Amino acid sequence: MQETERVRTAEELMDYNYREIEAKWQKYWEENEVFKAQFDPTKPKYYVLEMFPYPSGDLHMGHARNYTLGDTIARYYFMKGYNVLHPFGWDAFGLPAENAAIKHGVHPKDWTESNIANMKRQLKSLGLAYDWSREVKTCDPEYYKWNQWIFLKMYEKGLAYRKASYVNWCPQCKTVLANEQVIGGTCWRCGAKVTKKKLDQWFIKLTAYAESLLKGLEELDGWPEKVKVMQRNWIGKSWGVKVKFRIKELEEDLWIFTTRPDTLPGVTFLVVAPEHPLVTKAKEKGFAPKELDDFLRDVFSKTNIERAESKEGMPLGLTAINPINGEEVPVWTANYVLIDYAEGAIMAVPAHDQRDYEFAKRYNLPIKYVIKPMFEDLPEDRAWEGEGVMINCGKVGSLVVDGMDSSTFKYFITKYLEYHGLGKEMITYRLKDWLISRQRYWGTPIPVVYCDKCGIVPVPEDQLPVKLPDVVSFEPPKDPELEGKSPLATVPEFLNTTCPKCGGPAKRETDTMDTFFDSSWYFWRYTSPHENKAPFNPEELNYWMPVDQYIGGIEHAVGHLLYSRFFAHFLNDLGYVPQREPFKNLLNQGMVLKDGEAMSKSKGNIVSIEETLNRYGADAARMFELFAAPPEKDIEWSDKGIDGIFKFLRRFWRYVNYWNQRLKEGYNGSGDPIPLLKALYKTAKKITDEFETRRFHFNTSIASLMELLNFLEDHTEKVQPPKEVMKEILEVMVKLIGPFAPHAAEELWHRLGNEKSLFKSGWVEIKEEYLKEEEVTLVVQVNGKVRDKLRVPVGISKEEAEKYALQSQKVRKYVEGKEIVKTIFVPDKLINIVVK
Repeated sequence: MQETERVRTAEELMDYNYREIEAKWQKYWEENEVFKAQFDPTKPKYYVLEMFPYPSGDLHMGHARNYTLGDTIARYYFMKGYNVLHPFGWDAFGLPAENAAIKHGVHPKDWTESNIANMKRQLKSLGLAYDWSREVKTCDPEYYKWNQWIFLKMYEKGLAYRKASYVNWCPQCKTVLANEQVIGGTCWRCGAKVTKKKLDQWFIKLTAYAESLLKGLEELDGWPEKVKVMQRNWIGKSWGVKVKFRIKELEEDLWIFTTRPDTLPGVTFLVVAPEHPLVTKAKEKGFAPKELDDFLRDVFSKTNIERAESKEGMPLGLTAINPINGEEVPVWTANYVLIDYAEGAIMAVPAHDQRDYEFAKRYNLPIKYVIKPMFEDLPEDRAWEGEGVMINCGKVGSLVVDGMDSSTFKYFITKYLEYHGLGKEMITYRLKDWLISRQRYWGTPIPVVYCDKCGIVPVPEDQLPVKLPDVVSFEPPKDPELEGKSPLATVPEFLNTTCPKCGGPAKRETDTMDTFFDSSWYFWRYTSPHENKAPFNPEELNYWMPVDQYIGGIEHAVGHLLYSRFFAHFLNDLGYVPQREPFKNLLNQGMVLKDGEAMSKSKGNIVSIEETLNRYGADAARMFELFAAPPEKDIEWSDKGIDGIFKFLRRFWRYVNYWNQRLKEGYNGSGDPIPLLKALYKTAKKITDEFETRRFHFNTSIASLMELLNFLEDHTEKVQPPKEVMKEILEVMVKLIGPFAPHAAEELWHRLGNEKSLFKSGWVEIKEEYLKEEEVTLVVQVNGKVRDKLRVPVGISKEEAEKYALQSQKVRKYVEGKEIVKTIFVPDKLINIVVK
């Protein structure tokens, strides 16, 4: 794209008019579809993806970092000649739009579309290389139809089910939350304190894939270890025994899981969660104290964190029988026992569990030590949680237990319980099923109906999508009988339907899906976003997947990333997707801070994209966020820092334009270009390695470009290289800065006389001959101890290396007067002179 309107003056050529340049090339890229992905199995592909955003209305420079990182990687692979898929879309359902609709009196769809339009404009102003023809919005019926299709597949396989359960309830958002959405006892969206509420809810059986998800982590070599550890801990695999205790008064059994069956002789009471069915039975049968109702009300008003901290309890008036020694122990309920762990019941061994110890001390309950340390005394004021020697146990069956090693007893008691039908060895997981019901309007309708005759009936696939109706009020129902229901429960034309099975009257499900359901498969939809007969086209899916580089915050480690992996494992089992792991490589970017805190509207510390681009331009803004720190680290926004980047860009611009103008004017030097070419290609190798090794430490890449520019500014005029070398230097420099400052690079590329877009012109071809070192550092040891480090010519022989070493005064004083026994030599690295 040559500039043909007029000839610019030298002064104009030197002027870095970033506003004009950026507008020009953004228009060019869009009109010429430079970044449009084409399905072409004959070409190598590269799929780079940033986690898609919720359309909140305005982006700031804190948001821009994620997209800038992805764009830099995408542009490198465009330049390498890959068929790059770099799409974008919107996680468009959710509470904020609904709350805004209530507050401002607009429809959530209108609010969402308005926000999308504004954010899309901002993203385009950053010059991001997206294929906008593949844009998806999760609130479009064409998209959420396939949410419903996937849900029905899960229902068919028994993975989607409905049950009454105590759930996390956000009183401000008026909806339930999954465990992963409760952060520190508060709602992940609004920060309100979460309480418990019993409701009929829809769950996805995540636990059916616990082992599969755990094993799959072994394949993810391109993931940060920190994320894999977080997922392993969340899945929480543990070995143990499920033990049968007899509840004397009710004449029924209570099964309790424990990872420490060796402590069974030390059980002095049992504890069940306040939500446990045994609590209700104790009340109904008249065994529980009358104060229990007040206790339960207090418990359910607190968060799980508050419950764990206070450790309060109450006896239920029930007695349990220890299966291995017949001892009778009381049954309590306590706030620190949670219903979603180990089925909400524990055997309390206060002598060997610190939490139980503190509870027992508070309520004056017995503490019985049955294991003592091997080589020390028992502690006087705390539990002993380690292994050791069994004490105070007597016999189990005919076996004398006292004096036995506790690990041996653990094995014995496990087999004893199994043999007598009193226990079962088993593996359990901390992972719980995924609660997807949400009592709000702006989400995907769950595609089932309720028929008095047929029960729960799934909506047939040919009737999908079940569309959201346009309604006037989005507020949770005010009718007390509808508390805990979605606003859809107040819309008769949606609620009332016919049963697909018998044709009789039926009611639709009015809960909508958790928006994490929407985002658990969107990356597949990008491969064929306009497919209308299936969620994705199998041929295109097989070509593009897996995602080669996924980028997003570590806060999604046990939410979105876990759910997405579950979807992949499930749909792979059904034969719909080719891989069990959808994301080959993962990069977690750090946050952008201002005044020491993450940028946030509520904190008033955001840096506006518009103001930043107006003052410095998109290239400077992008380069600052890449330069300030490695990608996984947080960065502090600095006006001084971006000003420094802007000045560097202007110097780079002036250097290229100055020498390009001299070439056009007939410059022809004859100096030795080798030092310039060495500096050039060493920089090219460093930058290329950052991409190829997927370290993506672009801060060091940009620092290398700065060093290169400093060197060239100091030496080019002195050296006066031949004109063909000077042109080579300019073109390689522009290519190297291309992924980081694409607008300026594209303009300079065309000013150098190139017709094709820079991003379709190939990456730098590294010339290896300029990477060879003339000297290396030789480490000199005497008897294995470093005595000096010498700069020596590359490729010297063992004899030459020894000669250099013995010329060193630091070495000679350890060698003189001694016999050299042998010399160990590692070429270009080390020589060790062994003397006696």
